[in-house]
Amino acid sequence: MSAASEEAPARYQQRNQPPGVPPLELTGERTLPDVPEENYWYRRHLAVYEWIAEHCAGLDVVDLACGEGYGTAVLAGRARAVVGVDANPEAHEHAAARYAAPGVRFERDLIETFSEPCDAVVFLQTIEHVADAPAVLGSVRAMLRPGGCAFVSTPNVLTLAPEGAERSGNPWHVREYRAAEYRALCAQVFGDVELFGLFHAGKLRLHELAIRFGWDAVHARLRITKPFYDRFTPAISASDFRLRSERDGADLDRALDFLAVLGS
Repeated sequence: MSAASEEAPARYQQRNQPPGVPPLELTGERTLPDVPEENYWYRRHLAVYEWIAEHCAGLDVVDLACGEGYGTAVLAGRARAVVGVDANPEAHEHAAARYAAPGVRFERDLIETFSEPCDAVVFLQTIEHVADAPAVLGSVRAMLRPGGCAFVSTPNVLTLAPEGAERSGNPWHVREYRAAEYRALCAQVFGDVELFGLFHAGKLRLHELAIRFGWDAVHARLRITKPFYDRFTPAISASDFRLRSERDGADLDRALDFLAVLGS
């Protein structure tokens, strides 16, 4: 599978954008739809957005660090209203042009300074980019109305980093977390912390099993690596990922990403 967003190649750009919508270039700072080589990472993030959207029906939602805006659009399918917030001017311009709709707006602002009362804050795959994570989580909590909820995700360093390494090497990441470290971070600010893990399912789970039984050696020997993954990677869908809770016996140390569901 492609790890394009982790390697941040400059040659990848979004394809087939609607008229008047400027395509974005893949830099590794954020994932993008409409880049076939990036599809694994896009679907991995999309699966979490879709799960959260089902828990935001009828709510006023803030999508912090919304990037390209696809997640804000997913949330808008269930929420009463959604605000997508991102500081990057190109991402903001793209999101506002592509995903404008009733009940959706985009604001260009920093995650540290944006503030608007809401029922839910969605803050995905970004806490690892910030130097003062407790302060940012404090700002998230301050936006929530009574009974509100925050959804905050981050990669699991144990599965993101190469085996034996302490960090993934992603230059955009300030701090990467293990499950216990991430829980402790969230508990500094929120009284109610429930941790979920994102795991492979469907064809990605079959791919994991194939690798376990020697698939990497087979495709290399047959010289079909590129043709196979040129077809396999674009075919990955959000249904090839599944969120599981500790309450269900999930081993979070084996998760791809963590999703913290946080309440006061």
